Amino acid sequence: MAVNIVTRTVCLLIFLVMFCPNTICDAANKDVAIIIDDFGGNVKGVDAFLQGDIPVTVAIMPNMPYTTEQAIAAHENGLEVIIHLPLEPKNGKASWLGPNGITVDLSNEEINKRLREAYEQIPYAVGLNNHMGSKAMEDKRIVGLIVEFAKTNGLYLVDSKTTPHSVMPELALKAQIPCFENKLFLDDTLSTTQQVQAKMQTFAAKGNMHQHPIAIGHVGVKGEQTYAGIKAGLPHLKKQGYKLVFPSAWTNSQIEQTLQKRNGNK
Repeated sequence: MAVNIVTRTVCLLIFLVMFCPNTICDAANKDVAIIIDDFGGNVKGVDAFLQGDIPVTVAIMPNMPYTTEQAIAAHENGLEVIIHLPLEPKNGKASWLGPNGITVDLSNEEINKRLREAYEQIPYAVGLNNHMGSKAMEDKRIVGLIVEFAKTNGLYLVDSKTTPHSVMPELALKAQIPCFENKLFLDDTLSTTQQVQAKMQTFAAKGNMHQHPIAIGHVGVKGEQTYAGIKAGLPHLKKQGYKLVFPSAWTNSQIEQTLQKRNGNK
């Protein structure tokens, strides 16, 4: 009887190693990721994250004064780079969207043009998440074009969850490309260091409730407080046995191949 149990266990382990998708197998690991949004400008927190030792994923907005420069700096410091794509919200100031954002009134041709421009401006990008976008992320036409672009260029997607009715996970699943979801915003425009640290404690406590736990912070008005709060909160993750990784760790070798193909001569 004991021999049968051992045999079945060994067979199950072999099956899991050989056949289960990376996104399922990786759920057994205690990995979490932190994305920092709104890079591209000369704002508070940029230098701290780019020059610091916290392995965050840097989400960079296109069409900003330091878009390309900060992408290169992040890569050279060993950080992961993704495109922080401005998408139309339901509310908020138009200026918050940034230049050349994607709005629902644009044609397919114009949207594809702006996607290509964003990709070309942000070297070393291996993924894409949305900036704002509570309106556009509910539009299947808009999101469908983004998903198609991501698939063509070997990018993973992160749904920032600015709306509970986002269609990105559904469309990404149909297209069979990696798509992860934000589980917690670590800050806002009023956050103190202590408040961000408290959010990190919440993130650590609830990380095991999700397959691929991701939290999002920001550079900007309170960017330095966000950096300090995340750094102060790292012991909470360590105490729970979590390792801070980049989202590409949850994908297959396609991401690595994309980087090599795109930047092999740089």
